[in-house]
Amino acid sequence: MAATTTMVHVRVDENVKAQAAETLASMGLTVSDAIRVFLTRVVADKELPFALKAPNATSRVAIAEANEIIKSRRARFATADSLLNDLEEASGK
Repeated sequence: MAATTTMVHVRVDENVKAQAAETLASMGLTVSDAIRVFLTRVVADKELPFALKAPNATSRVAIAEANEIIKSRRARFATADSLLNDLEEASGK
């Protein structure tokens, strides 16, 4: 039995679509081919076929903490040794 097909409609910037179509054509693919490959990989791998670069919740907390350190102008250290030396001086050792 042949698989039935369905249409997928996506809103995308006109320039992005044109540039993608040109790039894909240079690879011998259409935009529809690329979308089929993408969706097939998502189904097969149960994940996106590329890494997203947005920070996760833990990273966002660390970034916020780093921004607070910068705003408060707390000490910064170029090396681990300078950090350890400062800690030893502060503790009286």
